[in-house]
Amino acid sequence: MAESKQIVRVRGVTKNFDLGKIVIEVLKGIDLEIETGKYISIMGPSGSGKSTLFNMIGGLDKPTAGKVFIDEVDIAQLDAYELAWLRCRKIGYIFQTFNLIPVMTALENITLPMTFAGVSNDDATKRGMALLEQVGLTGRHSHRPSELSGGQQQRVAVARALANTPAIVLADEPTGNLDLTTGEDIINLLKELSVERGVTVISATHDYKMLNVSDQVVWIRDGRIDKIQNRDELEIRTGGLEAAA
Repeated sequence: MAESKQIVRVRGVTKNFDLGKIVIEVLKGIDLEIETGKYISIMGPSGSGKSTLFNMIGGLDKPTAGKVFIDEVDIAQLDAYELAWLRCRKIGYIFQTFNLIPVMTALENITLPMTFAGVSNDDATKRGMALLEQVGLTGRHSHRPSELSGGQQQRVAVARALANTPAIVLADEPTGNLDLTTGEDIINLLKELSVERGVTVISATHDYKMLNVSDQVVWIRDGRIDKIQNRDELEIRTGGLEAAA
């Protein structure tokens, strides 16, 4: 059997925020490994540090100390151009607030990352239309965000995250602005895409429904990893979760 590969390695990561006379320690020494193709949920209460850890993994912020490796590349050592290249080609982002450009159509929002990556207009359009079909939005390519429901906008955001065939998709509270049924649809869509494409999905979330599709759950508390549980160690019941005995 082939040995599993770690696509993300976090080593001794701390993050402090200097607020004048006060220094806030948000991350207090995080060690974490994430295997290629896994669906990971990072969970914890507000203020636990999960969003900060998410930003470290995504190259959106740099640690105060420690290292973050993406495909064995220490991203803290990259200059601005190299980091932009990595974020454009290796990582797809899905945000709670969708972050679609209002004046652009669904197709234009999806193809924008391809344009930055140097993909030709014809190839970008072809790939963008295929992605719209994959996320269930055939026929909606010319609609602007204001003409789409919240769930449809998030589907566009999912397609945009996949535009440059990334190795990692980072989803920050992807169901936070959606109703129950639509949120479940997005969760199942992310899982389906993870399985079909072998993409590593890492989600920072409060949504316990996300645990139904997670291969592994990383629990963050007070800036540290409290525990890491595999899917078979969880018993998920309606309205809550209990650790398996």
